[in-house]
Amino acid sequence: MRARKEGARGGTLGSPALTGEGSMVVARCLTIAGSDSGGGAGIQADLKAFAAAGVYGTTAIVALTAQNTVGVTAVHEAPRDFIQAQLEAVFSDIGVDAVKTGMLFSRASIEVVADSLENHRVPLVVDPVMLASSGARLLQNDAVSTLVARLFPLATVVTPNLGEAEALAGSSGTRRELAERIHELGAPAVVVTGGHGPEPVDHLFDGRRHVEIPVVRYDVAATHGAGCTHSATLAAELAKGASLEDAARTAAEVASSAVRNGLVELGAGDGPVDVLRLTA
Repeated sequence: MRARKEGARGGTLGSPALTGEGSMVVARCLTIAGSDSGGGAGIQADLKAFAAAGVYGTTAIVALTAQNTVGVTAVHEAPRDFIQAQLEAVFSDIGVDAVKTGMLFSRASIEVVADSLENHRVPLVVDPVMLASSGARLLQNDAVSTLVARLFPLATVVTPNLGEAEALAGSSGTRRELAERIHELGAPAVVVTGGHGPEPVDHLFDGRRHVEIPVVRYDVAATHGAGCTHSATLAAELAKGASLEDAARTAAEVASSAVRNGLVELGAGDGPVDVLRLTA
């Protein structure tokens, strides 16, 4: 058993690791985000998406939220040293093939996450979560510039929705234009997701190519966690060795399917997506 653990930590980035006996070990994904007590978004959504994608999920919880389908009523941020302790616990023992960041809340949290990821360079999906679907602010105003300056250069891809893309770019525009502006801010690649706005398309720009990925929209009142599911699935596919375009296409398909299977009967607000097809 000890040889298996050591072999798993020795795997190459973005692919399942090999044990000393040559057998494959499941890919490992780390989510760094906030906890949603309602289970629809955040850490909880990410772990479900990781499981659906067939990867092993680990977590570093940046903040706790008191949250349900109606809204966020309280946020309790974790201390910096505790965030750091969680990250080191995962990296030093279990290992990580890809990372996804979600709600990071404050400049202080972003700084400690960036410090750690600079020392552990793995494929990184940055989901710049700014607002909950209910409208609650999940990233403090003075933290946006820190997110851009510290995490965008470390990212493999940044995955804003249309509203987040406009906020980051500082203006409105087409998804193509917004992706180019965010790339100019330091993100190596950008996917402006297609869940909002008139055009149902995810727009991928990697600094060279523009790729439009069709998105199937479903008129289902259960979209809570769709963005988290998308970015977590993208990270999981990168961990398994997929190309960025293939990972983005899979993420779009999985997120749309999770909305289609959404649990509209749960809660008084917009219900959670269902990536695990619990009612199938």
